[in-house]
Amino acid sequence: MALHIYNSYSRKKELFKSITPGHAGMYVCGPTVSGESHLGHARPYITFDLVFRYLQWKGFKVRYVRNITDAGHFEEEGREAEDKVSKKALLEKLEPMELVQKYSNLFHWAMKKFNNIEPSIEPTATGHIVEQIEMIKKIIREGFAYEVNGSVYFDVKKYARHYDYGKLSGRVIDELMETTRELEGQEEKRDKADFALWKAAAPEHIMRWQSPWGVGFPGWHIECSAMATKYLGARFDIHGGGMDLLFPHHESEIAQSTICNHTAPVNYWMHNNMITINGKKMGKSYNNVIKLTELFSGNHPLLSQPFHPMAIRFFILQSHYRSTLDFSNDALAASDKAFRRLWEAYETLKKLPATAGAPADDEELDEKVKSWLDEFEEFVDDDFSTAKVLASMFEIVPIINSLKDGHISANAISGNTLLYMKNHFRVFLEDIFGLQAISNADDKLLNGLLNLLVQIRKTARGKKDFVLSDSIRDHLQKLGIQLKDEKSGEMSWTIGS
Repeated sequence: MALHIYNSYSRKKELFKSITPGHAGMYVCGPTVSGESHLGHARPYITFDLVFRYLQWKGFKVRYVRNITDAGHFEEEGREAEDKVSKKALLEKLEPMELVQKYSNLFHWAMKKFNNIEPSIEPTATGHIVEQIEMIKKIIREGFAYEVNGSVYFDVKKYARHYDYGKLSGRVIDELMETTRELEGQEEKRDKADFALWKAAAPEHIMRWQSPWGVGFPGWHIECSAMATKYLGARFDIHGGGMDLLFPHHESEIAQSTICNHTAPVNYWMHNNMITINGKKMGKSYNNVIKLTELFSGNHPLLSQPFHPMAIRFFILQSHYRSTLDFSNDALAASDKAFRRLWEAYETLKKLPATAGAPADDEELDEKVKSWLDEFEEFVDDDFSTAKVLASMFEIVPIINSLKDGHISANAISGNTLLYMKNHFRVFLEDIFGLQAISNADDKLLNGLLNLLVQIRKTARGKKDFVLSDSIRDHLQKLGIQLKDEKSGEMSWTIGS
């Protein structure tokens, strides 16, 4: 079977052929560590962790580079170029590197919770200032950048005369010139569409480096070009990120790297789609940004309960990475329940006795199960269609449960098929999808706390303290936990409706 990837640059699925046989190089734009990671960050890093895992399983030796942006990330469309890390450091009254360490630690903690494998290399922007300066020098020598008042800008209009600028994002250069707004502090550019490679630092700017053009700091886009080139070469296999990075970030990367290295930098561009929340784009203006710590704790107005990182990972893998994923508390609660059901079946499957060579009593069922299992790799080879794999797994779940309960014969499917099923579920659920059991310790703690609350409520009802009794019931209900008063006088609880 051969892997096909949807290439954002060509807008079609293409057979994956690595530049160096048996090896694959992948660069993914990492977080800007000026704040805490949120739900929107979960999707790209889980998506490309899956790509990393699958390429390794297919036999490739993968170099996965995911950077940390700890300086220079500013929006070209802002009133002026402000370094996000430097600005946030002032607000939090921290040294910039203190702020970077704080949010890098939180990011890494969340990635471990999601069971993401660490990248092969995780370079930082501030650790590669020399490489960025050298790259800018080359672009100037090639005649595609110019210096004004200590800042250096890339000449987009000149580049567009020689290369297909805008192909990745679908932007047309003439339209871009017409629609770009006049902005304060941007008049030193030759054209409105030009972007900064290096910005002169105002006296109050904290993060600053010496350069041939004076004291300043790098533009956002040049950082990724410099780090990708250093660790993956002038041309590499896969570049990934969220589709919000198509323009201007990735379009600018292509332009810079093409001029500097005299070749297009990437063979396959991959972009995951965005997450919406209750049908709305996630953003501060909508007051619907959910931080990962809030997801794990349930401490957010849009959440009725805490959600385990594995339930979130499963929720993301239930949709194709290029489709819009609409988040809601109910959708995540449903995913949580589905994941637990699937994992319970997987645990049951592992315990079912299997004898190699034992014939099937039901050949039709045996063939049907094998066909579902055969499709797992076929689906992932088709541009990482994880949702289809999970759908096939849920087709098999009732069969696993029926084998356990004796509703179908223990020999309904052959011993070889049962062994094949055990292996395929393990490989795809654990090795490729990166899913793990929700730990017994988590469940034990939850059970203990809920049983304690049930006992307190029972005591309150015995003392006719119905205010406390109803308060416990109502608060648990808000968290998605239903209490039921049995006729016997005992109480039971369930998670979910």
